[in-house]
Amino acid sequence: MKVSVIGAGSWGTALAHVLGLGGNDVALWARKQEVCDGVNERHENPRYLIGCKIDSRVKASTSFEEVLSGASAVVIVTPSAVIRQTCANIAPFVDGDTPIVVCCKGVEEGSGLVPVEVLEAELGNASRLAALAGPNHAEEVILGIPAGTVIASQSEQTARFFQGLFATEAFRTYISEDVIGVEVCAAAKNVIAIACGLSYGMGYGDNTASLLMTRGLAEMSRLVAACGGMPMTCLGLAGVGDLIATCTSEHSRNRTFGYRLAQGTTLERYKAETHMVVEGALACRTLMSLAESVGVELPIAETVRRVVWEGSNLELAAAQLFGRELKPEFY
Repeated sequence: MKVSVIGAGSWGTALAHVLGLGGNDVALWARKQEVCDGVNERHENPRYLIGCKIDSRVKASTSFEEVLSGASAVVIVTPSAVIRQTCANIAPFVDGDTPIVVCCKGVEEGSGLVPVEVLEAELGNASRLAALAGPNHAEEVILGIPAGTVIASQSEQTARFFQGLFATEAFRTYISEDVIGVEVCAAAKNVIAIACGLSYGMGYGDNTASLLMTRGLAEMSRLVAACGGMPMTCLGLAGVGDLIATCTSEHSRNRTFGYRLAQGTTLERYKAETHMVVEGALACRTLMSLAESVGVELPIAETVRRVVWEGSNLELAAAQLFGRELKPEFY
């Protein structure tokens, strides 16, 4: 079938390659003509995953109409901050029952909606919508290194459709009905990864990172439950699975950003040098708004927010976090 992939960053490129390997004709939308030329002429993305070959079934275009015309499914892989605008761009060319899966991670500023909720608000028909998340570094997925992901939808039929669409010998797919849980996990783990990067950048060790990951998982679980999700989701691929990968891997842009921030760089400089969006930088701000609306305390996320957006002193912020009132581990 023809599958449209909207977004030609590293993850969009890797997923387009996976879909091509599955025998699909993949139409990849890119903002820049140079990316389209690289994909169409050399089967490479000149800006992301440089040196990695892309399946020849993948063709790129800057035209939404061309990419979406006749598509049997749509995969959205744009940054979460522009997800509403992306919906407006594709709406004229997508039928009301075309299956759509969103693969970006975050919470919309102002509304507090996760990406799949924005899709429902803008495009309707929630039963055809799904969210994909998991420990999936694009740098490894495009090379065929074994990985797994979870696809969540309120419709089992939609979830199973995308499960079959994405599955390959090296990319194992699972399904879930907990859409909100998967989406909140996907956003929250990026913030914890920045915290781990900050920690390593300050000279702390693995014990500190493990503490942050574990207590970050507790924050994630409380928020998922308060938003109506299933706490067990936090122990799955979208939760602890993605948390481990994002907090420990050299491929993680959020962890790397945290490390470099502790070393003196800025968010704007990091984005300019890497051409990548740091989803956790926005999420640490939008998650706090969501947490406040449901009455959940997120001390690690709040600390990251103050450091990233208010320039708080790292040593003082760490001391304040570590000096919090002692509590039972589970409450």
